Amino acid sequence: MSENRVPRPRRFLVCEPRHFAVQYAINPWMNPDTRVDVDLAQEQWTALISAYRAHGHSIDRLEPVPGLPDMVFAANSAVVVGGRVFGSLFHSPERRPESTHYDLWFKTAGYDVHRPASVAEGEGDLVWTGRYLLAGTGFRTTREAHQEAQEFFGHPVISLTLVDPYFYHLDTALFVLDQGNQGNQGNIVYYPEAFSPGSRDVLRRLFPDAVLATRDDALAWGLNSVSDGRHVFIAPQAETLAARLADRGYEPVPVDLSEFHKAGGGIKCCTQEIR
Repeated sequence: MSENRVPRPRRFLVCEPRHFAVQYAINPWMNPDTRVDVDLAQEQWTALISAYRAHGHSIDRLEPVPGLPDMVFAANSAVVVGGRVFGSLFHSPERRPESTHYDLWFKTAGYDVHRPASVAEGEGDLVWTGRYLLAGTGFRTTREAHQEAQEFFGHPVISLTLVDPYFYHLDTALFVLDQGNQGNQGNIVYYPEAFSPGSRDVLRRLFPDAVLATRDDALAWGLNSVSDGRHVFIAPQAETLAARLADRGYEPVPVDLSEFHKAGGGIKCCTQEIR
């Protein structure tokens, strides 16, 4: 069935994990006593970049900054739609300095950057479907930021409430399989129990053919995946979800980022898409 799925080349912004560490705890996955194998993290991250390039995607790189161990999680820095950049204002003071460096990269590359007035954590909570933004709230990004993003982009923003602290960002509980357009709804994968009852109802109505993931899939970081419309770059630990995607005609591309799970991050967290 995979021949029916058409990949679309993407452009990704990434940041090398040269200074990656777990130095503080701002989500349930983090423990400052956890030892990080920096060499292994570098090896895993390099494998992700190689996988992207092998499948036809282009890579831009931002230089990492000492003292900012989570800068590797590029997705949290902004959301880019139609060449417009809605930047970040992190919930945690430890991460707020990252925004300056990402903003500077985008500005140097010729983009206008909007710095939000309310807490917003980029593609961590603002997920572009091709037709509108799905927007997470409950732990990090605020509803005020959802409204701000709608005014900035001029696209509908659909607020979704996250209720499980282990899935504190939308991109830990949901990812886009196929982007929609005027004649196509597109499709997603999500873990229903990460969302409030009302938000689950919204997702069922918007995406009746969505792939549903189990808690085991989600805890294995299977929902922090990246799809190009055919290839799905996914944590190898999410075996059940990978099998479901293969049954739907997608081609799972396993990439192990287990060292980054210690900080509450995975494949998508390390990947900022430039549209």
